[in-house]
Amino acid sequence: MINKERMTAKLEGDFVLFLIGMRINDFWKIHRWIPVITAMGRMLKELYSNPDLGLLHHEMGFGRTFIIVQYWRSLDQLMDYAKSKDSEHLPAWKDFNNVISKDGSVGIWHETYAVTDGNYENIYSNMPHFGMGKAGILERVHGKRESARGRLGGV
Repeated sequence: MINKERMTAKLEGDFVLFLIGMRINDFWKIHRWIPVITAMGRMLKELYSNPDLGLLHHEMGFGRTFIIVQYWRSLDQLMDYAKSKDSEHLPAWKDFNNVISKDGSVGIWHETYAVTDGNYENIYSNMPHFGMGKAGILERVHGKRESARGRLGGV
């Protein structure tokens, strides 16, 4: 459902914004990039099946470069998941490094941002619930929160 009001989202406390993705460098080597896509699907299924692992929400964008925007409750939870011998991540990471990364057909990347409480801003207009609006709480924009600077606490 499209919300026609101007909305902003709040997420209580510190959190982590994690961007991860892959780039198809050789489209014809489908046998190289399909395993990367399916591994991410398994990881997301695992994370949503176990909310205590810390993933709050994700959004995806597709093209030659795939991007997944993830909201995590804490940096520790993200790092614990990445290093866990019991998770889907570690075997997928090892497979990529041992098999796929050597020929350059698929690139992978990630960026991690540790966000402290209140040091972010966002706006949603004519949008369904999306991004931080799904990870946190949406509210109508009003008062000093009408501007980006106001949503950032006036900095």
